[in-house]
Amino acid sequence: MGMAARQKKFSFHWGSGVVAEEAQAEGHWHRPTLQLMEYTDGEAKGNLSVRFCTYTPRGRFSRSPLMMSQDDIELLRAELKKTPRLRNLLKRLVE
Repeated sequence: MGMAARQKKFSFHWGSGVVAEEAQAEGHWHRPTLQLMEYTDGEAKGNLSVRFCTYTPRGRFSRSPLMMSQDDIELLRAELKKTPRLRNLLKRLVE
């Protein structure tokens, strides 16, 4: 899903900002999610980060590590086509 009207915000001691783009797959047990985090304030202002995370089926952020099945990866791959900045940043991992 690209970003909807309501942007998610985040805050860490080194900076805060918004989730600029998000790709999320609807799995059976959870929703594997990749987020492009854009720092707008603080020491990290102007930087980008990628968060690998997961949400429960009811939409709560989970502190568990992200684990994805082969099916989840294919679903997330399709969703990444809707998030060009996040997709381009992730390409650096494999190219």
